[in-house]
Amino acid sequence: MGRKRSFDDDEVLARAREVFLEHGYEGTSIDALVKATGLLRGSLYGAFGSKRGMFVAALRDATDSESRDSGVLNLVLVALMELSDHDLEVRRLVRDYLVKLSSSGSDDTNAVTVDVATLLGETLLQRAHIRLQSDDERR
Repeated sequence: MGRKRSFDDDEVLARAREVFLEHGYEGTSIDALVKATGLLRGSLYGAFGSKRGMFVAALRDATDSESRDSGVLNLVLVALMELSDHDLEVRRLVRDYLVKLSSSGSDDTNAVTVDVATLLGETLLQRAHIRLQSDDERR
């Protein structure tokens, strides 16, 4: 029989999410995850199997709801840009989340697609610190 986990999964995943959001998937090291979560390397591997396993767990946890929270959307963007083209599980999680967002509004498929695309586009621009209007135009 294995040992009972001595950490809070939700807290560990929230801290891991912060690291992935700050550095992206590829830019995140196991050492950074160990430091942020307070887990020992062996505990991290025992609980999540790998950096990918921790990312997938964080993504699954974040996309469980229909939240349009910027942290969730930014994690989805990290998944889209860095993993979804070659990782079928990540692609499925992202697709399922986007379908949830789509089904929570209008029955007009085109309008929903534009809404989701706009939401992701706005999040991407915010993540890149790009504003389409100059400060003078916003006054």
